Amino acid sequence: RDNTELPSSLPSCSAIVRIAHFLPYKFAFAFAPHNVKGAVGSISFRQTCRHSVPSLIVFDLDNTLWTPELYQLRSIARDNRHPVAHKDVKLFPGAHRIIQQIKKDPEKKFVNTKFAVASRTKSVDWAHSLLDQFELRDVFDFVEIFPGDKKQHFRNLRRASGIDFCEMLFFDDARDGKYGNCEPVSSLGVLSVHTPQGIFEESIWTSALEHYKEWSAHRSPGTIIEWDNSITIGRAADENQRYRGRVKFLNREKRFGFIEYDEQKKKTDIFFHFTDLQVGQVVEEGDELNFSVSLSKNGKVAASNIDIVNKRMDDSNTVEMRTFSMNLPFAALLANGYKTLETRNGTMFTTYPEGTKLLLHVGQRIYPDGDRHLDIMKSGGLTDDEIKSLKSLPPGFTKGMAVAIVELGKTFETTLEQRCDPNFQRAVGAYGQDSGMRATEIKRVAYLKKGVKVSGQGGIFKVKVSKDVIPDGWLDITPNTADNSNEKGYFYSATF
Repeated sequence: RDNTELPSSLPSCSAIVRIAHFLPYKFAFAFAPHNVKGAVGSISFRQTCRHSVPSLIVFDLDNTLWTPELYQLRSIARDNRHPVAHKDVKLFPGAHRIIQQIKKDPEKKFVNTKFAVASRTKSVDWAHSLLDQFELRDVFDFVEIFPGDKKQHFRNLRRASGIDFCEMLFFDDARDGKYGNCEPVSSLGVLSVHTPQGIFEESIWTSALEHYKEWSAHRSPGTIIEWDNSITIGRAADENQRYRGRVKFLNREKRFGFIEYDEQKKKTDIFFHFTDLQVGQVVEEGDELNFSVSLSKNGKVAASNIDIVNKRMDDSNTVEMRTFSMNLPFAALLANGYKTLETRNGTMFTTYPEGTKLLLHVGQRIYPDGDRHLDIMKSGGLTDDEIKSLKSLPPGFTKGMAVAIVELGKTFETTLEQRCDPNFQRAVGAYGQDSGMRATEIKRVAYLKKGVKVSGQGGIFKVKVSKDVIPDGWLDITPNTADNSNEKGYFYSATF
């Protein structure tokens, strides 16, 4: 760039990749060698796929083509009925326009293109019913709907269609992590498009098709079109290669560390980020880990898919806590003391006695209640500023974190009449008909001294956190029982 002269001798492959990293997308591919050697194996760029339009375009369903996600329709499940298209479930505006464009195809652009669905939803019958109701059945040549591994969906699609992965384009709202789809599918060689807010506008589609034209020149495996239209180029998957090493260094403030392991009979240090740990895992220096090697978002070699093999025994400054997750704004309403009742139709809290302490985790989404909680809060005389404050988390606390510790009170069954009482509705933050039949009292709540980044799960799950983040007076020690002991013969009642 600018007036910088390149050296007269040809740089190495790794140097070319580093140069390409700073160049515009379409020029980066021009510099990319046909075979790049990495820390593990090699990346081979396919030369057999040269179409400017994908041969197979695949869509996820929940929060990609339509909204909300089917698991959120709990009241419909309780009524034992199917959701109704355009009423309970709606297509995103951009997705609707794209579907119409595909059906009409006035420019005959997609004459040789097949279309498919790949969904991991557990609501299989509902998904099939909605495809019929939205009149989408004739749009899709292949339909893969079953819970499990998204990569298996694509293996099935390749087998059924005869189309190679490098000729596919995939849209999905979940990028990486335990429930991610874009990253694992892109590792197969499929160009993947991350749509965290669904296909809400047509430009997502048109931009993806333009990127596909440029990408088709080399078809780099592991390529993801990000939500902001930028490009991340990862690496080809090597699912069988695993390494073992020990944690050498940790920086908890910046949430990264280094693992020392043997690479070709030589001691090597490799970077890892805490987000690549399994849900609830806390590592210490000296822990023995099992991991894969891949490229991070910035193109650096890093450890991923990390499992703890042998845990270093010194856990004197950590405590294992049961944790539950809630989405905003209700997580903030509970943490700020406004919400004093939590209602569920399930039995999540029924097995926990009064006095049980749990961590509150904030999910990544906003709960879609149509802002009905605002009417409830205003009915109690709160001003707009007061409501805004109660719906907000303090600085340093955000989505994806355990933010507070909660002490449960009694859990009891309610009737619809009880739930429609104005005081009950204000305690829950929801109208009676929107509330669950089982109510659990929140006796007290306090923010942690520091938010802890945690990957959320459904139901009650366990995480280990530093005792230093727990507010003073919340870790009551009780005599050791069963197998919940530590070296001193005690366990923390906050854990169970």
